Amino acid sequence: MTYKETLDWMFAQLPMYQNKGKIAFNSKLDGIISFANHLGNPHQNFKSIHVAGTNGKGSSSHLLASVLQEAGYKVGLYTSPHLKDFRERIRINGKKISKNWVVAFVENNRSFFEMHQLSFFEMTVGMAFSYFDKEKVDIAVIEVGLGGRLDSTNIITPEVSLITNIGLDHTDILGDTIPKIAWEKAGIIKPNTPVVISEFSEETAPVFNDVAAELNSEIIFADKKSYKTYQIGLLGSYQKRNIKGVLGVLNLLKDFKIEEQHKIDGFKRVVENTGLMGRWQKIGEQPLIICDTAHNKDGLSYVLEQVKAQDFEKLHIVLGVVKDKDISEILPLFPKNATYYFCKPKIFRGMDENVLAKLFYDFNYKGNVYQSVNKAFNAAKKQAKKNDLIYVGGSNFVVAEIL
Repeated sequence: MTYKETLDWMFAQLPMYQNKGKIAFNSKLDGIISFANHLGNPHQNFKSIHVAGTNGKGSSSHLLASVLQEAGYKVGLYTSPHLKDFRERIRINGKKISKNWVVAFVENNRSFFEMHQLSFFEMTVGMAFSYFDKEKVDIAVIEVGLGGRLDSTNIITPEVSLITNIGLDHTDILGDTIPKIAWEKAGIIKPNTPVVISEFSEETAPVFNDVAAELNSEIIFADKKSYKTYQIGLLGSYQKRNIKGVLGVLNLLKDFKIEEQHKIDGFKRVVENTGLMGRWQKIGEQPLIICDTAHNKDGLSYVLEQVKAQDFEKLHIVLGVVKDKDISEILPLFPKNATYYFCKPKIFRGMDENVLAKLFYDFNYKGNVYQSVNKAFNAAKKQAKKNDLIYVGGSNFVVAEIL
């Protein structure tokens, strides 16, 4: 098969949460454990850092990888979802896994996938672990896909675990309260293995403390610590919330020599080193065009506050979401003094643009409906003046189509 044919087969045959929602979620680790055994348990052959959280886990993972790269290590990075190319999920020192490697891996294991009906995510995690093992990385930064306790990545025994911000997201799977979600995320804490919590919260701290105590794991709440301030090569002001957790992890890493200059350069060069996209990413000027993948209440609250703080004459918002999104949670965050361009991301889970628009119209928001993300984006660019601001967001998939 060609690379395109391989991807088409993967997406068609194997359920993927990002496309299909809850029906694709496999709430057990049996599949990935079986596949890992089939592959020779590659995850046991390299050191790792495990990163979970509602918001900030992707940025934190990239920041960690960037600093470790600057320190001279060969660093694997596994993240999800991808924005433009599947291979973004699996990188070593910023370089994406090769198309040939993806094709060969799927061909060599296709009969196992079909026999055991593995999920898309189980297959992809196995691919990443096998790749990092074969390429002999010094360490891999592994981002959780969904939740933590039952996520397919949760078969590793990391050097340190990191849990970033906790907010209400995927409540149909992870629970409908902050403590319930925190408990699912706390599932990545391993016995006698330190865990860093990026943000202290009265709601989540008891959960994390209880799990850490039960497992005899050292726990550090990073935002209670004093750390040096660093310049970060990510433009969103909300990144300041992530940096303390990252520093907490770096301070706990044993057998890795990380000097001050490695941190300075790693934070500054994170985009260049890792290829991170979609975090307060500037994709145009005059008018200023910003895209961001924030899609839940907490993430959007940070990003939209930064949108409001920008200097512009008129604000244009290209907006699309998934249909299982609780709009009542996020709608009040959006400014009334903006022109909206409602659209539907090109996936099964995308919310119909007319349904989305009606929800906003009921609260006197102004805007029009467009049949695709690109039509909405082009309309915004046509209407915006050079001193205006265009913000594109609401979903990873809206940003992906623009990029």
